[in-house]
Amino acid sequence: MAAEESRVHSPRVTVSFAGFNRAWAAWIGDRLERFGWQVIFQRWNPPVEVPLDVALRDLLLVEGRILVVLSDWYFKLGPRTDAEWNVALRSVVAPNAHRFAAVSVAAEPMPTAAAAFGGTTELWGIGAREAERRLMNVLGPAPGAVSTATLGGRGSPRYPHDQPHVWGGVPRRNIRFTGREETLQHVYDLFQRAEPGAGVATLLGMSGVGKTQIAAEYVYRFGSEYDMVWWVPADQRGTLRQRLAELAPALGLTTGPEYGERLRAVGDALRRGDPYRRWLIVLDGADDPGPIADLVPSGPGHVIITSQNREWAEHNTALHEVAVYDRDESVAFIRRRAPRIPSDDADALAAALGDLPLALDQTAGWLSDSQMSVAEYIELLSSGSDLDVGLRVAADFPMTYYTAFSILLNRLRETVPEAVELLRLCAYFAPGAIPVQLVRGVPAASLPEQLSGLMDDSLRWNAAISKLVQYSVIRWDTPDEESDPENTGTIHVHRMVHQTVRDGMSKDDQELFSRAVRRALSAANPGRPSDTRRWSRFAKVVPHLDASGALTSRDADMHQLIFHCLSYLYLAGEYSTGIQLAERTERAWRQVFGPDDPLVWDLASQKATLLRATGAYRQTERIDRQVIERLGVHRSPRDLTVLRAEEGLGADLSGQGRYDESLRVNQRVYDTYLELVGEHDPRTLNARHNLAASLRLLGHYDEALAADRHNLRARRELHRPRHTLSLNSEHDYALDLRLLGRYGEALSVMENSVQTHRLVMGRDNPQTITAELNLAMCVLRSGDRAAAHAQLSALLERAERVLGDTSPLTQAVATCCSFVQRAHGHLDLARALGERTMERYRTGLGELHPFTIGSRTNHALVLRAAGERQQSLLLIEECLADMSGALGDDHPWTLGIALNTAAGRNLEGDVEGAVELSRETVRRGVERLGRKHPLVLSSQVGLATDLRGLRLREEAAKVEEEALSGLISGLGSQHAHTVSARSRVRPHWDFEPLLT
Repeated sequence: MAAEESRVHSPRVTVSFAGFNRAWAAWIGDRLERFGWQVIFQRWNPPVEVPLDVALRDLLLVEGRILVVLSDWYFKLGPRTDAEWNVALRSVVAPNAHRFAAVSVAAEPMPTAAAAFGGTTELWGIGAREAERRLMNVLGPAPGAVSTATLGGRGSPRYPHDQPHVWGGVPRRNIRFTGREETLQHVYDLFQRAEPGAGVATLLGMSGVGKTQIAAEYVYRFGSEYDMVWWVPADQRGTLRQRLAELAPALGLTTGPEYGERLRAVGDALRRGDPYRRWLIVLDGADDPGPIADLVPSGPGHVIITSQNREWAEHNTALHEVAVYDRDESVAFIRRRAPRIPSDDADALAAALGDLPLALDQTAGWLSDSQMSVAEYIELLSSGSDLDVGLRVAADFPMTYYTAFSILLNRLRETVPEAVELLRLCAYFAPGAIPVQLVRGVPAASLPEQLSGLMDDSLRWNAAISKLVQYSVIRWDTPDEESDPENTGTIHVHRMVHQTVRDGMSKDDQELFSRAVRRALSAANPGRPSDTRRWSRFAKVVPHLDASGALTSRDADMHQLIFHCLSYLYLAGEYSTGIQLAERTERAWRQVFGPDDPLVWDLASQKATLLRATGAYRQTERIDRQVIERLGVHRSPRDLTVLRAEEGLGADLSGQGRYDESLRVNQRVYDTYLELVGEHDPRTLNARHNLAASLRLLGHYDEALAADRHNLRARRELHRPRHTLSLNSEHDYALDLRLLGRYGEALSVMENSVQTHRLVMGRDNPQTITAELNLAMCVLRSGDRAAAHAQLSALLERAERVLGDTSPLTQAVATCCSFVQRAHGHLDLARALGERTMERYRTGLGELHPFTIGSRTNHALVLRAAGERQQSLLLIEECLADMSGALGDDHPWTLGIALNTAAGRNLEGDVEGAVELSRETVRRGVERLGRKHPLVLSSQVGLATDLRGLRLREEAAKVEEEALSGLISGLGSQHAHTVSARSRVRPHWDFEPLLT
């Protein structure tokens, strides 16, 4: 008796709870600890084979009191009957009432069996203070312990009725959720062990297995430990970016309306953990890691991914495989979904449906309302007599599911036919998230007769939606006006439901519903893809083009929509998604219109634009020449679409280093546009932009500057200063200034321009990365080498993540980063990075492309710094000959290599050869760039060094004095170049690729 008294009066309490009520248990435990109790948690989930009275008696083995958190879930875990509970409670709880206490957290009255716990205290539906007061009335302070009760302490679990500060897109809780306890606990434990930035878990499993339901249940069970929870449909990159951008106002971030600005601000806030460190983001349906892996948030919070793709293992995430239910879970779920079905029948039904959660949910849902017995249903399922004729079964979907869903659909058609018609309409959007504004945006004249009037009748609409939700055919998310005022709700259609509905439709019905959805997409065309404020609307449309049949449509409005979407994807930097869409559309149009239709060649030109951004210049040249030839025959060589393809050809030639050819093409296009549409037309301005790029690549920096200055002013007037085209001209104008040696002016332009790029287009947009590269080079040329080093290192990491290692832009950043690493003495890093870049240029562009030659020049400087001077000189001499052959003796790049070559000759004792080359370099530099250009002044500093080597001291002093005077007047007396020249440190030249 004394031992029993000691156990009763121990300050320990065991909180026994069903997993569904985990949030309540965590809050209750926290409150009890503040009143001196030592709390032990015990999740109630006894195995089915363990008798209920034995499981309850095991609770008595613990020391101290036992507090049971009661809800319907506590009693219904596993297929236990009320009779079993009554017997177990009478035999175990009643004789030990002094050990047990209970609180109810359920909205519904407790089953009669709960009376065995004595007076049960209600906690549901009251505030946190009252709940705490009632909890203390149940147990009171711990025996002999000092109370430290304070309400709402920092880091405490949130009161379960209080939602996290930020909450968006999370599906409603599935009150029938069953099982998966080990999976939920595994994910929770993984997150608790994870270091900041590494808390990413992927739920991996086949379609219909319940990955989304598990993720949603995790949110509700553990959501009290987070300050922010955000749910994101992640099947499309555009949709993912859109939903992340919508998080900005929810976080209270001060941003403008631009899409990119919001996306940047959200990424920074999550990374810093400001304003919330405890955040959870769910990326649902992320079945293709490639396009979206770089968008997975990083920081102190946690990320859950649901996917069917095992490739997520390669993207810094822990995989957890989700299988079908085990049989006990299946039976428990069926009995909760359809209480009239006894355990034996539930077992048989689960076996017939292969324990697949989606099939169990839908089938048990309608069987609960049906008079059909389980045995009759299984016979119907086995015979397949209710299966729609012509149904095609995908290899990765169980045949059983198709049969079960067809039976459900036929029964639903008998009771609420409008719901079936609405579902058929949804089947011609893409599976997953469907914005309601698109569904209800179908023009009335295009709606099938069965849906006439449904869209404008709220009662009929709600009735149809409710029935589909009731039978788990769709999931419905209510509007989230705070984060997206345009959102009128979202319908979620599971991929298996989507395919089954489509496959069961006749060809006539397929065309009817497909046409209706296409009309909705056409009506939703945002127009003007260059307007970044419209990108979020494009992101909602793009995922549905394929499913709607838009790619095979003959409608001119659909063609325009596809072209707009491709332009949006290009401008947003979504090159891979755009190329895939262009290729699918091209295949479809070739079949529909024939391979020689002008529309096919218009599309080919658009595809070439996307491919060119990835560096496929030879491929795009072939495409553009074919487009010019075919469209020139169908239309005219002066047709605007033909001229657009010629613009592309000019860029193709530039990309291959054929700058003279590119200049001729761009000049011809510009002259033609000027004649056809006038000086102020956007097409003329774009042609002048391309002409300036050709001039710049040929080293005619003054002419490029004049053209870009004109374009900048014209684009700002025609569009707006923050327009993407205006920002592009602003970048090029600053680039010209920098190449002319006007570093301070260039830096002042780019500092503001980069901020605007980030706000308007986002940090990860390729145009923003290009602008940041120019800014870093302005910083470097202005003399702040340490800041440039930091900027370029961070930029390279971002470019590789966003664009990949082989992107032309990434290669340019890597080249600049390499020579800055060398300047900082990091020779191993500089060599590895430079050699990798040099090899990629050689493989992609050829041995004699100016970029390949330039990267070899940089490599020669690394060799020199490493003490390999002879090998360095041999390589640099080769580079001088190759660049001279490629671009001529007077090109600035050739002059830069000559500067380095003269230094190499001097080091190896060929002083006379060095003087000869230095004199020629200065002479050519003055003729091409003028006496005040930094490259010319650096060549003079080098010449002075060589002259001193020949003991021509008087001439050397004169040349040196002229160079120093020029550097001081142009760059200032304290600039790094001036200080080095004054110290007689011989200058060198670094090659920087210039992108068009």
